[in-house]
Amino acid sequence: MVVLNSPHNPTGSVLSPKDLDEIATLLRDREIFVLSDEIYSKILYEGVHESIATRPGMVEKTILLDGFSKTYAMTGWRLGYGVMNPTLAKHVARLATNVYSCATSFVQRAGIAALGGSQEPILAMVREFHRRRDEIVAGLCAIPGLTCQKPAGAFYVFPSIKALNLKSADAERMFLEEAGVAVLSGTAFGPRGEGYIRLSYANSIENIRKALRRIGALVGSQVRAAR
Repeated sequence: MVVLNSPHNPTGSVLSPKDLDEIATLLRDREIFVLSDEIYSKILYEGVHESIATRPGMVEKTILLDGFSKTYAMTGWRLGYGVMNPTLAKHVARLATNVYSCATSFVQRAGIAALGGSQEPILAMVREFHRRRDEIVAGLCAIPGLTCQKPAGAFYVFPSIKALNLKSADAERMFLEEAGVAVLSGTAFGPRGEGYIRLSYANSIENIRKALRRIGALVGSQVRAAR
């Protein structure tokens, strides 16, 4: 199985149509399933979301996972779904029934209301996330020793801290204990995350600016001490 996550957590990156074409070409004639995690598909700042399931020969091989936590801000309600070929779905349903039974009835009703109601609040939310993204990326890039790519989706940034000569886990503790800012070590997502941290901008502009000021002051003091 190949696992795809686009838009991506933790980096916010998005697979391009060309990426999807090339991945489909590699997998189409192989006995390999694709698990496509598309939970952030509506939180996209440029272009239109595309699924690998739309590529020729891929629909039967794709297990599409999505849910309501991100798009509809139903984070604590844990309602999701999978779309896959009927033969596989029967086995997955048998497993699901014995692992977590079923979603509560009121959460299922909330899901129906979310899908059937106005989608304008989603567009407004994404516009606000776009504004926050631009704010946090510009703020991080203005801090000496930090660099940050601009994510195309989701609501995370994954800045590099390599110039600070700190392990990611040490930076995580330092930012929390000395600046009061919660970040996540890049190594929480695997060894290739060393030298990076993840921040979420699912917060207010005011709190994002406060966090940037605190990070900037702390990093500035570290740089001065190193000299």
